[in-house]
Amino acid sequence: MAPIPVIVGIGDVKNKSSKVEDAFEPAQLILQTIELAIKDSGLPQLAAQRLRSSIDSIDCVATWTWPYPDLPGLLAKKLGVRARHSFCSGHGGNQPAKLLDDAARRLSKGQCKVAVVTGGEALASLSACTAAKKMPPPGWTQPKDNVDSVFTPSLARMAHSESIGAIHSVGLPIHVYPMYENGFRASQAQSLRANHDDSAQLYADFAATASRNPFAWNYRLPAASKTLVGTVTKKNRMICFPYPLLMNAFNTVNLAATCILTTVDYADELGIPSARRIYPLGGAGTRESIDFWERKCFYESPAISASLDAALQVSGLQAQQIDLFDFYSCFPIVPKLACKHLSLPLQDCPKPITLLGGLTSFGGAGNNYSMHAITEMVRQLRQGKGTNGLVLANGGCLTYQHVICLSSRMRHGTSSYPASESLPDVLSVHSVPAIDETADGEATIETYTVAYSREGMPELGHIVGRLKSTGHRFVANHADTKTLELLSSDSEEQVGRHGWVRNDAGSRRNLFTFERASKI
Repeated sequence: MAPIPVIVGIGDVKNKSSKVEDAFEPAQLILQTIELAIKDSGLPQLAAQRLRSSIDSIDCVATWTWPYPDLPGLLAKKLGVRARHSFCSGHGGNQPAKLLDDAARRLSKGQCKVAVVTGGEALASLSACTAAKKMPPPGWTQPKDNVDSVFTPSLARMAHSESIGAIHSVGLPIHVYPMYENGFRASQAQSLRANHDDSAQLYADFAATASRNPFAWNYRLPAASKTLVGTVTKKNRMICFPYPLLMNAFNTVNLAATCILTTVDYADELGIPSARRIYPLGGAGTRESIDFWERKCFYESPAISASLDAALQVSGLQAQQIDLFDFYSCFPIVPKLACKHLSLPLQDCPKPITLLGGLTSFGGAGNNYSMHAITEMVRQLRQGKGTNGLVLANGGCLTYQHVICLSSRMRHGTSSYPASESLPDVLSVHSVPAIDETADGEATIETYTVAYSREGMPELGHIVGRLKSTGHRFVANHADTKTLELLSSDSEEQVGRHGWVRNDAGSRRNLFTFERASKI
């Protein structure tokens, strides 16, 4: 029988200080969590040293904070180990679940003995150092590239692009997730008020969860109420309709987390207590087009649905057998889509749909949020709060997905860990409409959002529409003040409304209006 992978140690660290003198870099925080994870195995000192010296696989989630030349190599050197497998991921919130899945697979194939899967961010410290003009932060590792500001990967990707998105100033997470929310709302025939109330209640419930989690950035702070989350004010300004600030991810945190995996045979040899052992059962993930306008629709995520279904299948589970969920939640639409697919109620769900409290209240630790979900899942399964758990890790603009299933019990029978990935790297979707880069004619809104200024005023409308003559899709901005005003309505549905679009040759932008005679 193939080796059975098992999680034997976890560790989390939070550095809440905003002082420059307390500015620990991500590698320092990560090393602390590895030491905690070794201790968490429950082994006495000599056996714990054997576990540490046996580390031969190190996977790191790419950090937003600091571009290390070789983060896994740096960790191996600090730990005094030689890792035959050493890897740092690309960017994406799916990476913690993907790396854990990959590490479990390597262990099951006998390709390594002890695997570390880890990640961390120090964005709050980096922000403090930037504000204090202490760059680079004192004592931090020499970066691969010069750093003079807080890293934002999506903005960096768009900066030199000639894509449809760049031409229309659209394509960041703050734009795309609201577009899915608006599309989802319309598909469910929900009123704008009912949809907004659902989002506000969801994030108030999440905030309450985070306030009780010792590793959350908002631990022990008063949990934001439904009214506070849902009411637009100067402090809770609208970012992109329909999401005010408290429905957006908060990334300025200092957090790190680690999982240590080995095989059941080696855990037995070391004497790791059975109470410390949690078993990865299987995982699955895929992605959709990086360009959001090349996707099937804006009211569901085929990648989320496929990843959930495939992960459950390879793990030998039905959705009803999952006791604990943690759905990635940078914006409310992600858990909404997951709940819809699995037929779970959004509110008053008999099973938790977050263990952390979401990226707004727990803190969006760059790409590493779901590593904390995995460590918390391990804790709660150890505590007997359930037998089976599922973590959905999402990245990009609803682009990358990976799901991992964990259990306090081994896989059923003699079946081994899935030997290969069950989904393609890129999900094939056959019903994507043709895209017109330049559009002209009568059109219908497929989805939309409105970006607001820091002063709380509507600033730029973003429309995805269909030409009535051909059914082709286009991306556009608003053409006039009246159209922007209507798009900003918090009471009238705009999805499905008719208007007109025309390309402006000077700006290369498509411009959409509700007024046929408007001068575009």
